[in-house]
Amino acid sequence: MTIPAEAAADGDDLDQIRAAVAALCANFPGEYWRKKDRARAYPTEFVEALTKSEFLGALIPEEYGGSGLGITEAATILEEVQRAGCNGGACHAQMYTMGTILRHGSPEQKADWLPKIASGELRLQAFGVTEPTSGTDTLSLRTTAEREDDHYVVNGQKVWTSRAEHSDLMLLLARTTAKDKVVKRTDGLSVFVVDMREALGNGLTIKPLPAMMNHAATEVFFDDLKVPAANRLGEEGKGFRYILDGMNAERILIASECIGDARWFIEKARNYANERVVFDRPIGKNQGIQFPIARAYAATEAADLMVKKAAAMFDAGTPCGPEANMAKLIASEAAWQAADMCLQTHGGFGFAEEYDVERKFRETRLYQVAPISTNLILSYIAEHVLGLPRSY
Repeated sequence: MTIPAEAAADGDDLDQIRAAVAALCANFPGEYWRKKDRARAYPTEFVEALTKSEFLGALIPEEYGGSGLGITEAATILEEVQRAGCNGGACHAQMYTMGTILRHGSPEQKADWLPKIASGELRLQAFGVTEPTSGTDTLSLRTTAEREDDHYVVNGQKVWTSRAEHSDLMLLLARTTAKDKVVKRTDGLSVFVVDMREALGNGLTIKPLPAMMNHAATEVFFDDLKVPAANRLGEEGKGFRYILDGMNAERILIASECIGDARWFIEKARNYANERVVFDRPIGKNQGIQFPIARAYAATEAADLMVKKAAAMFDAGTPCGPEANMAKLIASEAAWQAADMCLQTHGGFGFAEEYDVERKFRETRLYQVAPISTNLILSYIAEHVLGLPRSY
């Protein structure tokens, strides 16, 4: 499908996008995902189909081969992916990581990378930020990049770098000035685009990190890896700001996925409650089954309004940090509420692979921890919105 560039969040166009994504996802039913989950395999066919249909290039401007759409359309795409029972976590990072190149890359960098990302010739799926010792305390990361002539030498380690084994490029945040030598604590970090096709085996080592869900998580090790200075994005030492610049998009897109998950769980539970007969009556007749489904529905619809508000503000160029964070917070909680309800509605069958509930249950739990934890969002709201003292 060629996504209409004039979509601009028009209801009819969003419906067209939803229908097109649903049609694509119908080719990847539960059994496809179960097989990938059992084998811990990457859904290459699904990612290629999304790329070919131009959905992964939705936010890339038309001049670089993308669709030039807004975050509202991108959120609609990812919501529908999750609502169909698929998993956008295999590729969603490309939508928000490429924004750092778009906003802070040079004209040459954008012309070189963005068209290839839009066409699928290159995959930008890996985001190297989190480290074992610092976690979400990004300003304390230890991976260093030291300038030597026309290149940087990178040493250090990243963890929970999803999709590194299935990506051509990595967006890397590394320290270029020692923490004790910067004037502002937010200075001294720089952003690089690492070509992993060249780096692998030449200073870059990737180690799979098995986890609760099939998210292609890895640890990444840098040992005197040479990265061309031409691959640095923007000004040296200002990388933390560049990364923060893309966080609102990340929050909104993840929140939209949570809404899609919640709606999948609610539909799954509703259908089962209507069909499952125990004691000569459908279990959906019992208020003990009805009420949790109704509560999950109400929570999801409320969260969806927050996601839509944040997306509209982002597309309008209005500062939306609080809204993006609140959208991610309440959408992830609504998804988890719906997941727990759905599993409970199915009883023992909810634990059976063939129903897909247990797989989605594991997948949606992630989003209260990543890409930022619930507690950090609450701390942000407390300090920056409510004016309470800084807690960390």
